[in-house]
Amino acid sequence: MIHNGFSIMKLDWSHTVINIKDREKILDFYTNTLGFKISDSGPIVENGPEIIFISQNPNEHHQLAFVLGREEVGNQTSLNHISFRVETFDELKEVKERFDSINHDYMPLCHGNALSFYFTDPEKNGIEIFIDTPWDVEQPQGIPWDPELDEKSALEWVEETFKNEPGFIKREESTKEFVNRK
Repeated sequence: MIHNGFSIMKLDWSHTVINIKDREKILDFYTNTLGFKISDSGPIVENGPEIIFISQNPNEHHQLAFVLGREEVGNQTSLNHISFRVETFDELKEVKERFDSINHDYMPLCHGNALSFYFTDPEKNGIEIFIDTPWDVEQPQGIPWDPELDEKSALEWVEETFKNEPGFIKREESTKEFVNRK
């Protein structure tokens, strides 16, 4: 495919870098609560700010990196949120259990095509962890869901809640170009 005289290249998401203020709080949250491991760290340049690389994937040097030096915490940044997909409903429930164990606030939100938890890290950076549902539906959609439901009940709820929304269809039957088909 050609666009403006250039062939279209495929870009895969690699990583996100976030400016932070409190190294200990951030690393505690991402390593102990979310299960990331530090893969490297050091100054960006001689006498420059430290950058810390973390990953959960042994084949990716880093999925996230943090640069120390953020002046203020709580001011709005241009980052809305970063998002991570988990493969199973049990993994999504594990996220809930981890947050419940440390009394961390999260918002369960369903988009029809995903069951998500939205939350912030200790410096108010937005994060989403989600699992795909078997359906596609026109977006945006967002309805709170009950995270106490088991997988079967949650999926029944999704189907019942979104079945009359525009574009609701089994994912594998969708002909839309931008549908996640595994």
